[in-house]
Amino acid sequence: MATTTAELIFSPQANHNFSRILGDLKRSNLSITNRLRSIREDADFVSEVAAAFGRPLIANERCGSWYIPPENKAGSGYFKSTDGHTGQWRFSTRRLNLQLLGIIGDNDGCVIVDSTRRGKRMPDALSKTVPIWCCVLNHVLFPDNLGSHELFTPPNVVSRSEHAQIEAKIPEHVDSLKALNIDIDTLRQQIKKPLRPVWITQESQLITTDEIFDDFHPVICCTSSRRVLGGEMSEGGYIQGAGDDTENWALGLTPPVFWHHADTLLSTPEPDLSELVRSLVSDQDKYTDSSSLKQVAPYLFVSSLPLENQSSSSTCTVAIRSKTTDPGLWVKSPSLMEVGVGKHRVASRNLRSALPNISDFVQQFIERTADSDSPENSGVNPSEPKRIVIACETGKDLSVGVALALLCQYFDDKGNYNLNIPPTSQTKNSIRIKLSRIMTNFPEANPCRATLQSVNSFLMG
Repeated sequence: MATTTAELIFSPQANHNFSRILGDLKRSNLSITNRLRSIREDADFVSEVAAAFGRPLIANERCGSWYIPPENKAGSGYFKSTDGHTGQWRFSTRRLNLQLLGIIGDNDGCVIVDSTRRGKRMPDALSKTVPIWCCVLNHVLFPDNLGSHELFTPPNVVSRSEHAQIEAKIPEHVDSLKALNIDIDTLRQQIKKPLRPVWITQESQLITTDEIFDDFHPVICCTSSRRVLGGEMSEGGYIQGAGDDTENWALGLTPPVFWHHADTLLSTPEPDLSELVRSLVSDQDKYTDSSSLKQVAPYLFVSSLPLENQSSSSTCTVAIRSKTTDPGLWVKSPSLMEVGVGKHRVASRNLRSALPNISDFVQQFIERTADSDSPENSGVNPSEPKRIVIACETGKDLSVGVALALLCQYFDDKGNYNLNIPPTSQTKNSIRIKLSRIMTNFPEANPCRATLQSVNSFLMG
């Protein structure tokens, strides 16, 4: 008897099983093994680019570091793709990336490495954010070189209409940079020529060259991943932008740990990989910089926890803990305060109510150590430099927010103690200027929006 069409229609259960099978196939193609293999494949291309152009590799954090072995990494940049999104097109006065100018000047350019998700030719950070940065800096550092003020964007990615809209916003970006009152002369000494972006993808033809560009320093924007237009299942396991969204797949694995154990990780069967990664992550401190103390102003430092020995009476230490504690128990000694404000966003919100206590504690330290006749100052060694250390779990968020508040309150424009700064002098612009100085001295700092809102509310409240 012949089968009818009606009998060939899948049942709801069969459709459900079919969808589940497709989902399982997609997850298997997005496995940790495939991601790590894709990263190393793309890293080989990045190495070829560095060799072809003879310029140092700069990782656009966080993603770019996955594609550069640590020993080949000359530095880090922080160019956000969102600053290049259509209709936004921002120049970040918070992420100035001025630390790259010295590298660019010393090496006649650099290679900035990043990747992007499936289907895109290159990330917005490389196609628009970096070009905006180059153009704005050229305006400020080379005001008389009108030929260097042109905006360059990749024509195969950025339309003429979008290019024109981005270009129209350049003057306001230039004004925002000038408003920070940064030391232009010092920056100008670091580079000899204007900056110009150049774009490289895996579709580009690489020709080894030691060319010296007479008119500009090339800022080579390297998209590490090759473009995938279809699904991962059609690529034999290759994943475009495999180093992105690490919070969803990496199990805590970081680029330094990956590169130190790359051969082992890539030769481990997928069923055993999760356990291996967790084991390596638990021991990852040996692959990170143990000297976490970062100077953000002449007498002001930030650090991650746990702190090294800070028992000196000439050092005022404020440790911000992730467990909420009674403010009455925060002061441990005249030079040590342990502030318990909680974790994550709760901590950032609680920071506003904690800042008055922290501020008073630091002010008392400054006043006491400035008065050599004070009885409380009898244990202070006058030969030791006086300093203030603020520490939090990461050393990049809450500690930076507290340092910003103190810098605005108790330090003048030259970084010297000044307890006579009037509270009414704090404005959004003055706070922004002080933050830019912190970020210039410590580019890895990453205070979240909630932390900065708490600082603004405290200073201008």
